[in-house]
Amino acid sequence: MSDPLWLVVPAAGQGRRMEADRPKQYLTLLGRPLLVHTLERLYSAFPDARLMLCLDDDDHWFAEEWVPFADWQRVTGGEERMDSVLNALAAIDAGDDDLVLVHDVARPCVTREDLLALHQAVQRHAAGALLAMPVADTMKRASPSGASLCSEPRDALWHALTPQGFRYRQLHRALVEARNRHTLVTDEASAVEALGDAPQLVSGRRDNLKVTHPDDLALAAAILTSQRATTERSL
Repeated sequence: MSDPLWLVVPAAGQGRRMEADRPKQYLTLLGRPLLVHTLERLYSAFPDARLMLCLDDDDHWFAEEWVPFADWQRVTGGEERMDSVLNALAAIDAGDDDLVLVHDVARPCVTREDLLALHQAVQRHAAGALLAMPVADTMKRASPSGASLCSEPRDALWHALTPQGFRYRQLHRALVEARNRHTLVTDEASAVEALGDAPQLVSGRRDNLKVTHPDDLALAAAILTSQRATTERSL
């Protein structure tokens, strides 16, 4: 029997780099808000999971009917991603060993297969796991002015993706300690690594795009369209 599963989706960001009239999670992607696509992908893999959706208190764009989960809760989002996740962890009645997967709302292209693979890895590895992909490009170290200083070896380098999954007790401790050290972490794995743990890297698809810049929206639409066509051909 699988351990209880909680899904945490931070969605309180303003997405200013998109230069849009609304937060990026509400921008239209193939006729629907980006957030809707992301939640549907999570639901396709984990329909019985419990969802914690972190939203800004002043968010007037959100509509409850967009949430496909029967068991879900709206949580006040924080100023930073870490604050939102900590608010979600504080709001749930989870056991120490319950599984928690944290997923970027701006990653609507994650596949059901990758989600299930990560879930299995989190159950097997005590230090948790995260979707990631090996670096394929030449890596450059830049000066403050933007000049290329040198090339960095890309062997053993990976791009961190989401979801990232851990046991409740482990993740809560890692983020609380990061906050107490006044360390701003950009993903959950870095907080867990600071405890001396080594989360498992689970090789994920390269089309697990994070929508960050304006041109990413068109790319996400192309990816989703291609994924749907592939699924339809396999039926």
